[in-house]
Amino acid sequence: MEQSSVSGKVRVRFAPSPTGQVHVGNARTALFNWLFARQQGGAFILRIEDTDLERSEARYEAQLIEDCKWLGLDWDEGPDVGGPYPPYRQSDKWQVYRDHAERLVSEGKAYRCFCTQEALDQQREQAMAQRLQPNYPGTCRSLAPEEAERRRAAGEPCAIRLKIPEKPIRFHDIVRGWVEFSSDVVSDLIIVRSSGVPVYNYVVVVDDAEMKITHVIRGDDHLSNTPKQVALYEALGWAVPEFAHLSTILGPDKERLSKRHGATSLANFREMGVLPEALMNYMALLGWAPTGGDREIFSPKELVQEFDLARVTPSPAVFDFEKLYWLNRHYIKEAAPERIAALAEPYYERVLEVDKLTPDTRAWLARVTASLVSAVNKLDELPERAASVLHFDAAAALAAPENAEALSAPTTPNVLGVFTTKIAAEGEPFSAERFKALIKEVQKETGVKGPALFHPIRIVLTGVASGPEFDKLVPLMEEGARLGLPKPILSVKQRVEAWGRAANT
Repeated sequence: MEQSSVSGKVRVRFAPSPTGQVHVGNARTALFNWLFARQQGGAFILRIEDTDLERSEARYEAQLIEDCKWLGLDWDEGPDVGGPYPPYRQSDKWQVYRDHAERLVSEGKAYRCFCTQEALDQQREQAMAQRLQPNYPGTCRSLAPEEAERRRAAGEPCAIRLKIPEKPIRFHDIVRGWVEFSSDVVSDLIIVRSSGVPVYNYVVVVDDAEMKITHVIRGDDHLSNTPKQVALYEALGWAVPEFAHLSTILGPDKERLSKRHGATSLANFREMGVLPEALMNYMALLGWAPTGGDREIFSPKELVQEFDLARVTPSPAVFDFEKLYWLNRHYIKEAAPERIAALAEPYYERVLEVDKLTPDTRAWLARVTASLVSAVNKLDELPERAASVLHFDAAAALAAPENAEALSAPTTPNVLGVFTTKIAAEGEPFSAERFKALIKEVQKETGVKGPALFHPIRIVLTGVASGPEFDKLVPLMEEGARLGLPKPILSVKQRVEAWGRAANT
């Protein structure tokens, strides 16, 4: 039987389970569904698949909604916005699933199975020992309906199984073309457990059909589920949607992407300071090939215009963290400075040990961020980049092996002697112009220039030999010192004094 086609307006769905954070693979699935719906002028639906009652939690549902909105996705129907085909949580549809299952039983397309788990396990072990497909052998399939009903009424536990027809199961996949499974590899599947809880492969078909889903776009880990679901569509008399199974996402080592590779969830990347538009741009390129050659930067609007399911590849996609960070750096540079400054504040709050930033401190940190942001891949790198302003440990700078060469140079004692003397004689605060003039005086009096001049002075002020230019650093140090933070920012003069104490200890 050829696959029937769902017609009409495109309707797609993202149907996560609220059992944990939104993984990159699921996020890409959501993104491709959203892009397809928006490109086709269709509807994008969010549905919560919470039939796993033990693991599903309201907090995970709230987080997945928040994370998807952060990424830039919006939906036309869902548990938080409603829609014409409620409910949008599976746990609110138990009776609907039971009614359809009983209809299948009454039509002879499904039957009650009284096999115990122990018996099923034994049958499976025997099949595997004989190197056979571990299918259910159909023990209860031939039970007379009257006998099955009598046993059920007597209180004997039973599941409900679908009768898989003895013919190939064929369906169309937009990514892979026509796919066919022999009925020999598809058991009569349980659709309702003996506990009364319906199973995933059954409820997803009921939901998709009742919500008029036209295209099922999901990960290729669901490919083996599809023949079971197609059999259910046909048994229930419903049109079979188009399928598109997206390729697996691998880590840099070509193994399936997992936590051991590092960040793998939307929440992880958000916490690291990856911008949503950068992550959306990068994930869109995982398994999808845009037209137009080697172009890699797309705004959300451009992605919607360009997206085409026909250009999704079945080949596994490798998650390249460095490529993501390169894109993020681009978007950070392109973003409005005030937006980046606001996003950066939580990272500074932790290192500054403040619960709430004052307006003056917020304005100062915005200037710190502006001077450093072009050098970071992620916003969580900012405090480390700003360490030369935020922290100063003279003793540690004196002992650091990487400073040894600059500090032991024959010209260094004279440079630092003149420099520290001049600083001590100056008033405060230092302006960038006055500091620049003072350095020129040191250069003129010592005859030292270039790295031999600047590296020792930079170590005295920041603890390291390289970093932002003095005309950026000095005003930030001076302004920070006046803020009275719990962990004080040292002024230029205070840093020189601290160096002198450490050097003479």
